[in-house]
Amino acid sequence: MSDSETAPSSAPNLTRDLAGRPWFFCGIGGSGMLPLAQILKARGAEVAGSDRSFDQGRSPQKFAALERQGFELHPQDGSGITGSDQVLIASAAVEDSVPEVARARELGCPRMSRAELLAALFNDSDTAVAIGGTSGKSTVTAMLGWILADNGMNPTVMNGAVMKNFQTADHPYASARIAEGKSGGVFVSEVDESDGSIALYRPAIGVLLNVSLDHKSMEELRGLFGDYLAASGHAVVNADDDEAFRLIHRAQEATSFGVENGCATVLADKETIVEKRTCIEAEVTDRRADTSARLVLDMPGRHNLANALAAIAAAGVAGVPLAKAVDSLSRFKGLARRFDVIGTTHSAITIIDDFGHNPEKCAATLRTLRSQPGRVLVFFQPHGYGPLRQMGEELAETFARELNEGDVVILSDPVYHGGTVDRSEGSARIVRMIEQHAGNGVEAIYLPERKSVADRLIQIAGPGDRIVIMGARDDTLTEFAKDLLARLS
Repeated sequence: MSDSETAPSSAPNLTRDLAGRPWFFCGIGGSGMLPLAQILKARGAEVAGSDRSFDQGRSPQKFAALERQGFELHPQDGSGITGSDQVLIASAAVEDSVPEVARARELGCPRMSRAELLAALFNDSDTAVAIGGTSGKSTVTAMLGWILADNGMNPTVMNGAVMKNFQTADHPYASARIAEGKSGGVFVSEVDESDGSIALYRPAIGVLLNVSLDHKSMEELRGLFGDYLAASGHAVVNADDDEAFRLIHRAQEATSFGVENGCATVLADKETIVEKRTCIEAEVTDRRADTSARLVLDMPGRHNLANALAAIAAAGVAGVPLAKAVDSLSRFKGLARRFDVIGTTHSAITIIDDFGHNPEKCAATLRTLRSQPGRVLVFFQPHGYGPLRQMGEELAETFARELNEGDVVILSDPVYHGGTVDRSEGSARIVRMIEQHAGNGVEAIYLPERKSVADRLIQIAGPGDRIVIMGARDDTLTEFAKDLLARLS
């Protein structure tokens, strides 16, 4: 856990007058930085930034959109840090050798981590709603944000993914939704346990979706999530997740949701669930008000049914009744890179873009695919060498368990954009472990370069196959999926 993420900010009063000084984001195009930069700019602040991807020519559409919105972009060479009044926003993981960090220290600029800035804005709102858990945070944040917006509650929403309900031509990268007018009302945000920063937040409503291995040990996660529930005015907890439900005693007040656990407050009737290739339906009951309604969600998979129940339960705590929440979710469009169907060829090969990167996320996507007929071809790009060491064994077990005979999983080298990370153990090791675990005819392949991956997928894909592109921390995976579709078509 990084001290700079969890310690009180070195500049605690900087957010009191957002428009009173300039802000500079190091890594402004990142999934955690971009929505924060959008929120600050919408509140009248002067915002600039730099990004290694911008320098390297990756994701040019994103940076062109940011420039159209008035963000001043600089090379990541320190040239954008020009005065001591600028506030540098940089992840705690950013090394001191990065030019912006070195230049800011030289000029005496105050520095805040991404988590410190988000927590300051979040805790200053009238009704702060946090979405925590190992998996599903972005989806539930978008679902809940849409329910509240659709019912006139005008929330600010901070997400790590593009929310399709809030996309416009002017704002195609809508990972934030900005409240109109008064800025201190409802603030909905996913909160991160991987860096320990979840300890900074003081939610009026705190949602806990699940607790499973990701970046930290289970012992650490139980402590972090238990403290998070204790800090929440009202907790909303998944009754179907054993690890999460065991922590519900830490909550001051609690509402539960689930499908399997009959004691849940907001419950989907198992006998009424209808799963289809692109959607899921169920009868949902809210025992708080003794009401029921039919949920029709235009997203497949039981994990998305659980996500919807979490959003419905939290919306109920915030004052939106079941019938209205269910009605709003019938128009929920989903998120980019969350089981995002890019397209289907004339020969019925479907390309899916997905953010799956930890064992639970990958398992949920693969189970959804396996619930329908057709072979599954997976391209998995690990999101870093460190995470691969932390959860490699569990990832290998997940692919071996969730895929069937004839299915194929291909791993490339992990995401690496520079730095001093240990790269001695990579994807070849995971492929060997998949082969050790898989006794059911699953084929595992290691191909270091993505060009080779695309060529292999085109070579082996056939009618009815589903090709899923999985991984995090790399926006170019979406372009890879689109290019693959074009070549197959």
